Amino acid sequence: MTDIKTQIKEFRIGEKIRTLRQQKRLTLQNLSELTTLSKPLLSQIENEQVIPPLATLLKISKGLKIGIHFFFEDEGNSQKYVLTRRDDLQSQETVPRPVNDGFRPYAYHPLAQGLRQKHMEPFLMEFVKQDWDDKLFYRHAGDEEFFYVTEGELDFHYNDEVINLKAGDSIYYDSSQPHGWVAAGGAKAKALAVLYTKD
Repeated sequence: MTDIKTQIKEFRIGEKIRTLRQQKRLTLQNLSELTTLSKPLLSQIENEQVIPPLATLLKISKGLKIGIHFFFEDEGNSQKYVLTRRDDLQSQETVPRPVNDGFRPYAYHPLAQGLRQKHMEPFLMEFVKQDWDDKLFYRHAGDEEFFYVTEGELDFHYNDEVINLKAGDSIYYDSSQPHGWVAAGGAKAKALAVLYTKD
């Protein structure tokens, strides 16, 4: 059984960040200033010690002036579509794990892995029940997101609002505003997330 950590490591995200940062002649300090992320965190990501959450990847992609799809594509791949079978997702262990100084209450699976020059990045998200903490707020300017809840129940925190979504509900929002998600009701929830980056 392939766990999500192993699957995401296969993307070599840290290596891609380091290579591109060096090509752009940026130091870790430069990238830290461009992304508002700490140098130690960026170093851990580059050395594959930390799997960055999506909001962190979006900050890095904006700092490096690339689309988030860069992290999930295969440079030698010229295919025109990506097919992801249900059994491929079901065979993966998808347990959200603690990250850095806190707990990220979700795991994510890229659904268009390898396809180049995308304007959207779709993910299957899996959430665990957790009490809300304002540390779970994310924001990334210039992006839009769409969530469709496929299973369970989620509380969506957006600025000062809390919106409860159940299976079948969806929301499209400006992700430059503070936002975050936690499972509500039962122990787990799933959603289809599509991120669109304008730049």
